[in-house]
Amino acid sequence: MAEPLKKVAKPTWYAPAELSSQVGEPGLKVLNSLTKEKVEFNPMNGKSVKWYNCGPTVYDAAHLGHARLVELENYVSQDIIRRILVDYFGYDVHFVMNITDIDDKIIIRSRQNYLINQLKTSSTALSPELVSQVKDAWTAYLTSKLKKVLTPSGLSTSPDTEATWTWVLEKERTDDQWWSDAKAADEKFTMHISSKDAIVAAESALASQDRSLEGAVALIDQAKDVLAPYLDGKLGATVTDPSVSRSLAAHWEEAFYEDMARLRVQTPDTITRVTEYVPEIVVFVERIVKNGYAYVAEDGSVYFDTRRFDGGKGGNFQSTEPEGTEEEWSHFYAKLQPGKKGNKEALEEGEGDLTTGATKRYPSDFALWKASKPGEPAWPSPWGPGRPGWHIECSVMASEIFGENMDIHSGGIDLTFPHHDNELAQSEAYHDCRQWVNYFLHTGHLHIEGLKMSKSLKNFITVEDALAMYSPRQLRLAFLGQLWSSPMDFKESTMQEVKARETTIDNFFNVAKALILERRSHKAKSDGQHHFDSAEKELSAFQAQTQRDFRSALCDSFNTPEALDRLLELISRTNIYLSRGRASVNVAVVEMVATWVAKMLRIFGLGEGSVSRNTIGWGKAEKDGEANIDRESVLLPYLQALSTFRDNVRQLAIKQAPQKEILALCDKLRDEDLVPLGVALDDQEDGKALVKLVDPETLIRARDEKLAAIAAKATKKAAAAEAERAKKQARMEKGKISPEEMFKPPNVPDGTYGTWNDVGIPLTDGEGAEISKAKGKKLSKEWEIQKRLHEEYLEWVKGEGAQAGKS
Repeated sequence: MAEPLKKVAKPTWYAPAELSSQVGEPGLKVLNSLTKEKVEFNPMNGKSVKWYNCGPTVYDAAHLGHARLVELENYVSQDIIRRILVDYFGYDVHFVMNITDIDDKIIIRSRQNYLINQLKTSSTALSPELVSQVKDAWTAYLTSKLKKVLTPSGLSTSPDTEATWTWVLEKERTDDQWWSDAKAADEKFTMHISSKDAIVAAESALASQDRSLEGAVALIDQAKDVLAPYLDGKLGATVTDPSVSRSLAAHWEEAFYEDMARLRVQTPDTITRVTEYVPEIVVFVERIVKNGYAYVAEDGSVYFDTRRFDGGKGGNFQSTEPEGTEEEWSHFYAKLQPGKKGNKEALEEGEGDLTTGATKRYPSDFALWKASKPGEPAWPSPWGPGRPGWHIECSVMASEIFGENMDIHSGGIDLTFPHHDNELAQSEAYHDCRQWVNYFLHTGHLHIEGLKMSKSLKNFITVEDALAMYSPRQLRLAFLGQLWSSPMDFKESTMQEVKARETTIDNFFNVAKALILERRSHKAKSDGQHHFDSAEKELSAFQAQTQRDFRSALCDSFNTPEALDRLLELISRTNIYLSRGRASVNVAVVEMVATWVAKMLRIFGLGEGSVSRNTIGWGKAEKDGEANIDRESVLLPYLQALSTFRDNVRQLAIKQAPQKEILALCDKLRDEDLVPLGVALDDQEDGKALVKLVDPETLIRARDEKLAAIAAKATKKAAAAEAERAKKQARMEKGKISPEEMFKPPNVPDGTYGTWNDVGIPLTDGEGAEISKAKGKKLSKEWEIQKRLHEEYLEWVKGEGAQAGKS
């Protein structure tokens, strides 16, 4: 009978002691606009994060299609933060962004565009009536907008437009400061002024009997900046087709997505549009009215009652506060910017150009629902036909997606008041809660060379402009180099530094990949040495420290400038290690560094295309058809370069050419034949080139820049030599005259002097009077100078003759 199995004792497991270095391991902190300081980030549901971002108002090319870089900078910054939360910290983020596809700006711009197009369609020729209409528009502009620019410069209430026009042109010519102030007061000032030029040109065309359709269209196009608001004021109420505003918004929404894609901004998980949520907005507003924090005005508009809300007791209605919350609390208006509660300019801007607010009770109240006037889109509501106010849209759409609260709300710093403060107030009035948003993130504004972007300052840069000068990666590197919450200064020196950083990273990746590929291709066997000595240990330890510092930087409210500096310092240390020479490098250690650096850079959105886990480098964007590789077309260019090089070497060998010709052929292979193929040969100290695979455009650009620099240097040298030659030629030309003849005709006018001494210096003037002592001294000095010049000339002639004899 088998013996029963004995119970095997388990070995004791000793839990590792917590290292002192791990105590206080940093947790993520974010700069919260609600507290104005960095606070611990604690989502309400573990790793799940609810994030709502204020999206664009889609109404104009000046704002979206070919958008101003300043307006998409905040989307790039938020994209970087989103990627860090998801790809580095491992949060599950639900990112929602709204599209404002109906508001005052959209209504006005769509009507204006529609009326301008209608005028073009109805105009069959350049006519006195059309010119008169444009002149009326100019006069209207002169008495409204332009008057604000010119005042207090003496512009009368009923201006003589022609006299004022003459006066403006005179100011442009004589008063730079006035012209600069005028452009600062109205960004479109010069465009508006140019419309008057169009009127003058049209009147001239009519005078010469030119009534062409082309002339009519040209007049309308050139004058549309003053013509559009004029037509809208007269005919805007007749534009009743709702598709007019919808089609404009849809067009520029698509343009916005194109610009975001070019800047490699990830698409939101959920996109909401105001026009899709109007019924929910009506219900939302009804509940705020029911809770006592809004009132219906005489015209059917509904306004939020800021005075009643601010300090109003909370928890009276269908409160969403957690059960067991017994302490009394009150609502607070303008949590983000309490000091701006009475800022009239900001409040009026937040209400829109079509909203007068004449029926609201207090200046700080804001529209939840606007009664529609003729020419404005309208939806049914208990208060009559109307449309949503600007601020209410985000509250409703965020609540529909996330419920009664969210973790993060974000937007540009310019939205804090009144937009975001009003969002908070109406949402907390609806949900009867103390805190609708836990973390508010506001991105800083973009400046150009230290100044706010503005057409009047001529520092207006669109995404199109920026991408013509810099790559999407370079732009993102620029954003990463400055704190997301601070103003970013977009200037030439910054971008040059960015390019230098990109080149440093590129070079590191290229060398690392070349070494790794070389090691893999050779399949080297062990030489009996581990090659993990003090230098490798130091580099590995420095990488571990960099990883800790990198995490600390990102935990410090996504401090990407510090994190990027840590990566660059690790690259620098690795480059020092590589400088030991290829034979002394442990490629596995370099690969470990390069793989981690590449992964971190891709977390920032700097990578391209799909990559594997251990991809080194930026990656490459995939193009249509790249998956079906044509082996012959891929290999043939390389094989042709190799074959051509072989043929040339054979020919040189057959004719026993000197060694320098063979070396020149080798240089040609390296500098001309392989560059377009993306192959860089890096000559090494052991006589064997290190083969690098680099983006062909990068190599071509580097080669062309080098050649251009050499050519520029040669041109500069040649120009200097030519200038010196011309100077010498002029000097020799002057030296042809002997000093004995310099004061005699034809070298001076007849009758200048009467007599001369034996060396040709004048003794008397043309009338026989003796030359004064002072003048005689002056003439003697000039004679000495000419003597030296003449002697130099004779030597030069002698030298030229000798040179000619040799040749």
